[in-house]
Amino acid sequence: MKIFRSARWLLLALLLPLIPATQAHAGVFISVGFAPPVLPVYVQPVCPQPNLMWTPGYWAYGPDGYYWVPGAWVPAPYVGALWTPPYWGFEGGAYIFHAGYWGPHVGYYGGVNYGFGYMGVGFVGGMWAGGGFRYNTAVVNVNRTYIHNVYEDRTIVQRNTIVNDRRVAYSGGPGGINHAPSAEERSYMNERHIAATSFQSQHEQAARADRMSYARANNGRPQNLVANRPLQAENHAAPAEARPGFNGARPGNNSVPSNRPAFNNNERPGNTTAGRPAFNQPAQRPAEQRPSFNQSQPRENVSRPAAPQQNYSRPAAQPRENVSRPAAPQQHAAPQQRAPQEHSAPHGPHGR
Repeated sequence: MKIFRSARWLLLALLLPLIPATQAHAGVFISVGFAPPVLPVYVQPVCPQPNLMWTPGYWAYGPDGYYWVPGAWVPAPYVGALWTPPYWGFEGGAYIFHAGYWGPHVGYYGGVNYGFGYMGVGFVGGMWAGGGFRYNTAVVNVNRTYIHNVYEDRTIVQRNTIVNDRRVAYSGGPGGINHAPSAEERSYMNERHIAATSFQSQHEQAARADRMSYARANNGRPQNLVANRPLQAENHAAPAEARPGFNGARPGNNSVPSNRPAFNNNERPGNTTAGRPAFNQPAQRPAEQRPSFNQSQPRENVSRPAAPQQNYSRPAAQPRENVSRPAAPQQHAAPQQRAPQEHSAPHGPHGR
């Protein structure tokens, strides 16, 4: 068994240089004959700055068996990016490793409950809204001194949690998680994805090189459970699904849209779209309640003072039909009334 394992890793080492760097993480096929250890219990470090995504810790496999890759806060590679964590699945009598990836939605990860928003189905730790990420403080630990874009909803957490009291780290097989991918999760699996960033790969390689991260050395209780600080940022172009016009970067567009909650502190009547809460948008009032500042209305409806009346000693109180009187008799009989009557016709329509 030991000779076979050594030969397998030698063959893998020979093949790795032939795999392009951008596909090496997703292209390596890892199959193990025994299950990974249980998931350790740990406390999520505080998110120190906005738009960081939590990538939960997981068991990977190296030359000396399973080793723990610490959880870490990672800058999203593009606005709207969500992380689908890796998982182990029992297939064909062996445990197969499925790498994590970035995408506009959270896809299938075996139903493994990693916690901190990854409760087994989709992601309930937050959502993108208005170019920034909103954190659900019901399951995510953030520094509220620097992060104010938060909300709290425990209902959506309960609806999408797969109970995992035994902390099982794999799907299917003897004693594994029993959750087949839904139609929605399958569709998200087929979207265009971005592999783990180079800094995530370096993070995993550092854990692989640490002898104490292996379950053989720590008896399945690694000491270095989480990264002390966020990983470095690496920007990528967003796939088409996450660009404007698609649903990937809109409020409420996590991997479980059918279970989106109604946030009572933000939702206003008539201000939702397909059941999604409309965040940071002004309330829409009915037309009859809006102030009528329509400049296209007739001038007779605007109560302006009569400008011509202010320019004469007597107010023009006579009705408009007097304009049609002959001008000659009025010029001799009432010389003091002549001025307003002669000018009432040209000024009347423009002064009102």
